[in-house]
Amino acid sequence: MRTLGILGGMSWESSAQLYKLLNREVAQRLGGLHSADVLMRSLNFAEVAALQRSGDWAGAALMLGTAGRALGEAGAQALLIATNTMHKVAEEVEAQSGLPLIHIVDATAAGLKAAGVRRAGLLATRYTMEEDFYRDRMRVRHDIELIVPEPEQRQELHRIIFEELCQGQVLAESRAFYLQTVQALAAQGAQGVILGCTEICLLLGPDTAAALPLFDSTALQARAAVEWMLGGTTDA
Repeated sequence: MRTLGILGGMSWESSAQLYKLLNREVAQRLGGLHSADVLMRSLNFAEVAALQRSGDWAGAALMLGTAGRALGEAGAQALLIATNTMHKVAEEVEAQSGLPLIHIVDATAAGLKAAGVRRAGLLATRYTMEEDFYRDRMRVRHDIELIVPEPEQRQELHRIIFEELCQGQVLAESRAFYLQTVQALAAQGAQGVILGCTEICLLLGPDTAAALPLFDSTALQARAAVEWMLGGTTDA
């Protein structure tokens, strides 16, 4: 089994979920007492979030790239960024760490393609919804169009992520708001909806009844990572 390096802690709530998914997937595939061979660097999310708010993406890239390089020196053979938003600096992190990156957009696109979805809604932080790094990669590399919610909805989705989910709060009224947003995206022609922030899986699970099929980026990222760990490539 190959050794995977994980840049986590952004937030630790979702990183804990990712760790569980990785180990469950390995156990299901190999059976017995098998578990994932991983090295994790859990960053202080307060420091990362401050860089996001100030727009210091170069500083954020340096922080993650340095941590990724340390994981490589410790024995990691590929890298996973355990957050959608920080894939804004994915190319810089890959270059600075010297490790191949299993990209969450590619993993998510594989799940969408398998379901025949070519037009998807995107629920995420405002950085991921409003900037072009996520949508452009999905469009250019995978020919999938992404639709984002209206500005007022984006603001509330972002607030729920940072003020509730990242702090372990899972509220029924917030779940209802997310489901209403999914319904609005369906009215705009979306065929499915990406849970494009790794914390959203804490709010909307695989059994959640929604107006559209939900594609959990955390679960799809974990599946792609295990595929690589057990002998596949980093390409989703």
